[in-house]
Amino acid sequence: MNEFANESPKKDLGFILSLCALLFFTLMGIGIDADEFAQHAELEIPVWYFYLIFAVDFLMVLGIVLIFFYRKIGVYLFPIALIMHFLFHNYYLSTFLYTDVTNMFLFIGLGLLAIIPKFQFFK
Repeated sequence: MNEFANESPKKDLGFILSLCALLFFTLMGIGIDADEFAQHAELEIPVWYFYLIFAVDFLMVLGIVLIFFYRKIGVYLFPIALIMHFLFHNYYLSTFLYTDVTNMFLFIGLGLLAIIPKFQFFK
């Protein structure tokens, strides 16, 4: 039995707003990374760390874009990159990012609520 048989492949408002919320908190995390980069000399953060963290930031944004274009890899890429971002901050800088935690809750709560009915249209 298909519970979502009446679901349309059209991107509805809930789907777009969910992705906007995920993108908003992702951009907040990128802003934190940019602030840390601007102060990396004073905070004694090695430059290689920023190659790593900005690459993960890129993967998070790429995951959201892929979800928007109905690609299954984006549904898996985004939470993996988000968890990596959180763990890198926690391990290397000993910072607990509430933006990442909020983003995790948004992805599980709102994101999947909007994505699961549309998942049959993902390639």
